[in-house]
Amino acid sequence: VISKDHGITLDKVRAEMLGAAKKVTVSLDDTIILHGEGDKKLIEERCEQLRTAIEKSASMFDKEKAQERLSRLSGGVAVFKVGGASEAEVGERKDRVTDALNATRAAVEEGIVPGGGVSLLYATKVLQNLQTQNENQKRGVEIIEKALKAPVLTIASNAGFDGALVVGKLLEQDNHHLGFDAAKGEYVDMVKAGIVDPLKVVRTALADAASVSLLLATTEAVVVENADVKSKLPSRMPQMDDMDY
Repeated sequence: VISKDHGITLDKVRAEMLGAAKKVTVSLDDTIILHGEGDKKLIEERCEQLRTAIEKSASMFDKEKAQERLSRLSGGVAVFKVGGASEAEVGERKDRVTDALNATRAAVEEGIVPGGGVSLLYATKVLQNLQTQNENQKRGVEIIEKALKAPVLTIASNAGFDGALVVGKLLEQDNHHLGFDAAKGEYVDMVKAGIVDPLKVVRTALADAASVSLLLATTEAVVVENADVKSKLPSRMPQMDDMDY
């Protein structure tokens, strides 16, 4: 509110311009205001003005600023208190909370799809009817189809099941919510079971994988680690007695 962008500097601030709150937490990077005591009617009117500005503005920069302001006025604040028996345990739990928070934000932006890789698996049905113009395109479609089946196949295989059998059985079904719960070894409705993925995460993962694959396909050489050679390397330096002169 008080910034050069709005034409207001600290020397121009008056008491009537300030508000009140029950708790304010200030850190190096953030300022969190809890239980603001402002007039809710005035806040809602301001939110409506911002929504109108977002719809009418032709500038992407102005839209982003208005959206940011709107989210601060209309959004709530949640505080997560993470505890544990040790610093390592607290850190691990904090990472889980952060991952869940990021996944929730992604889900709010673009929605969710059935998890466990089944959304990618069922997308292969579209590829089966895709018309190609030459052998190279056909081969490319086959590669993508194989890649889309990989998540379900890998999850099932890592859990000790026949991944190929699981993939085949799921593709026989018409219910695109049906998936394989590897933890229970059962076929379930993934959405009802709470096994879901943010659409944004699935989409960007596929796009990034395609981008890397294109880079590998057009490069002249790739440097990789040869596991066979590494396994044959001596585990220790030879002793003086072992050397031939």
